[in-house]
Amino acid sequence: MIVKDLKAVPASRMSPVVSLAFPFFGLILLGFACGRFMKIAESGLAWMNFFIVYIALPPLFFKLIGATPFEQLTNWRFIATTTFCTYLAFFLSFGIGIFASRGNIRESTIQGVFGAYSNVGYMGPGLTLAALGPGSSVPTALIFVFDSMLLFTIVPFLMALGGGEKIRFWATTRLIAIRIFTHPFNVATFAGVIAAYFKWQPPQALDTMLVLLKGAAAPVALFALGVTVALRPLTTIPREMPAHLFVKLILHPILVFTVLSLIGGFERVWILTATLMAALPPALNVFVMARQYDTYVERASSGVLVGTLVSIVTVTGLLWLIAENRLPVL
Repeated sequence: MIVKDLKAVPASRMSPVVSLAFPFFGLILLGFACGRFMKIAESGLAWMNFFIVYIALPPLFFKLIGATPFEQLTNWRFIATTTFCTYLAFFLSFGIGIFASRGNIRESTIQGVFGAYSNVGYMGPGLTLAALGPGSSVPTALIFVFDSMLLFTIVPFLMALGGGEKIRFWATTRLIAIRIFTHPFNVATFAGVIAAYFKWQPPQALDTMLVLLKGAAAPVALFALGVTVALRPLTTIPREMPAHLFVKLILHPILVFTVLSLIGGFERVWILTATLMAALPPALNVFVMARQYDTYVERASSGVLVGTLVSIVTVTGLLWLIAENRLPVL
C-alpha cells in the first residue's frame, strides 16, 4: 500500500504519490497526444476497444474475484451503501440538469450519469490495486457491478419518459436484464463468484493466459481512454459543467467516505477503495449514452474531456490524502 511505502521514505514524501499517479495519467495523456497529433481514423479504435471490453478486462475481474474468499463477496451493507451514494449523486446532477435545461428529462438524464458514474471500468481496477493493494479487489468489483446497474436500469426508463413515449415495462425490463447479465465485465464477475464458491482454479496453461491478459488490461484501457477523449471535439463548455464536476469529483467521494465511516463495520481498505472509485472522472459511457439517445452529445463529449483533465489534480490530491493518512475513519 502507498501509506506503507511513503512512511519508508519520509525524505521524499510527495514523490511516491506522484510515482503512483503519473503512470496512470501519463498513459491517458500519451493516448491523448497520439489521438490529437496522429492522423488515424477513429474507426481504428474499434479493435482496441473490443480487446479491452471483451478480452482483457474480463480476465482481470475473474482473477480478482475468483481468488477472494466467498464470504467477502456478499457484503450487502457495503453494496447498499455505495449504491445509494451513487444514486444520490445521480439525482443531484439530474436536478441540476432539470434546472439548467428547463425541464428537459432526456438531457438531465445524461447529466445525471455524468455526475454519478465514475470511470470504474478503465481506470478503477488498475488504480485501486496499485494504490491500496489486493485488499481492494473485492470492493472494486462490487462497485463496478452495482454502479453499472445505474446505467443499465434508470437511463432507459427516464429516456422513455422524457421522450413522451409509453413505457413498455416488460420489454424495457427484459432489455435491462439482458444488458446486465450479458455484459462481459458482469459475466466475468459472476464466473469469479462461482469459482470462489467452489474454490476452483483454472488449469495452469489457461491461468497463465488469463494472467497475461489481466496484465494488459489497465495500460491498454488507459491509453485507449486518452485517444478516445482526444477524438471528442471540445466545442463549448456548458454553464452547468462546473456544478456537475463538483458533484462527481468532490461531493461523490466525500459522500461515500462519510456515509461508510458513519455506518461503520467496514475494513479501512474497503472505505478507501470506495472513496477512490467515487473520485474517478466521468466514464466514457456518458458520451456513449448521449450518442445512443442523440441528446446532449457535444456537451457530454466536452464534459468527459474536461472531467478527465481536472481529475488529474483531484485524484492525485486524494491519493496524497490517503498516503498521508489524512482520511481517518469517523
